[in-house]
Amino acid sequence: MEYDATFFAFVGLVIFLALVAYLKVPGMMAKSLDERAENIREELAEAKRLREEAQALLADYQKKSKEAEAEAAAIVAVAQREAAALAADAKAKTEEFVARRNAISEQKIKQAETDAVNAVRAAAVDLATAAAQTVLAKQSDADLQARLFKAGVSDVKTRLN
Repeated sequence: MEYDATFFAFVGLVIFLALVAYLKVPGMMAKSLDERAENIREELAEAKRLREEAQALLADYQKKSKEAEAEAAAIVAVAQREAAALAADAKAKTEEFVARRNAISEQKIKQAETDAVNAVRAAAVDLATAAAQTVLAKQSDADLQARLFKAGVSDVKTRLN
């Protein structure tokens, strides 16, 4: 019997399959595939857990963002109210200041009018006194002047006593 290359290839294949079966390569491959499948399951579970955590964090940050926006809006509203109150207060103080200045100006004007009237009256009294003195000096004689002088002196004496 002559053995050709096909026979030797067949014998090699049988030996190879027997060796694979003896070394339990299919079991090792199945075990390796099972371990790989388990690793993949664990990685998928970890990825799912991480995704859920990320979604929870996202929801938390969105909630905080909305709260911060609401707080910012409240701060802006308070600032606007305070600005309006300050503007109203400043306006009221300005109006009060103007009213006070007007009142002071009116008082000064009235005082100036009173001073002017008094000055005119004093000048009129001085002028009338001078005119009366001139008229009396022209119309009175020495005898009348002596009697008036004595009457004035006696009047002063009575007031002093």
